[in-house]
Order: sequence, then structure tokens, then C-alpha cells
Amino acid sequence: MAVKLLRIEEGAGEREAGPVAPDKLLAGQPQQLTEHFFTNSRDNFFCGIWSSDAGKWELTYSEDEYCYIIEGEAAITDSDGHSERVATGDAFCIPAGFRGTWETLGSVKKFYAIYEE
Repeated sequence: MAVKLLRIEEGAGEREAGPVAPDKLLAGQPQQLTEHFFTNSRDNFFCGIWSSDAGKWELTYSEDEYCYIIEGEAAITDSDGHSERVATGDAFCIPAGFRGTWETLGSVKKFYAIYEE
């Protein structure tokens, strides 16, 4: 069986929508949309497109995540209070073990690739 290239095309993935979990929510009423495109055979690598409107919530990462901001802006703050803004065109990684907050400023859309051991 030949392995085929999988193209990531918005609107072609499995969609899941809903609010941020109430126990993590710090501000706003953000609604999220995840469009999932791929899970590997070991069930530990995933990719897709995620979006959210304005709000702020707690983050705790057990996975490594690569992000590319497609549109919008967010502020990511670690548990020591160091904050960075990310915006359209920015690429970055959030390593496993990261704790802090994510604040969507307006709305944001990102491409994500997640690896979990």
C-alpha cells in the first residue's frame, strides 16, 4: 500500500467546537473551533487548525506543540509572569511542562502540530 501525501485544507478536517473548559477560564466567554486533520498510527502526533475568540485561560502542557499563527494575536504568559505576544506569521513551540496562560486578543487562528510521548 502506497503512503500518500495528506494536504491540510481548511474545511476538510473533523470539526469540534465549544467553549474553553470552565475550570481553566480566567476571562471572557471564548469559543474554540478545532479542525483536526491527522493522527499518526501511534496516536501521539496530531495536527490541524485551531481558532478562538477573545478570552483568557490557564494552560498546562504534557505535550510539545508547534504553532503557526495564521491570523490574529494572542499573549502567552508563563508561570513566572514572562509574557510574549504572538501574531499573524509567527511560528513558535510550546514545550511539554509549560504552565501559564493563553489570552486571545480579539480572535486568533493557528496551525498546530502536537507530539506527546
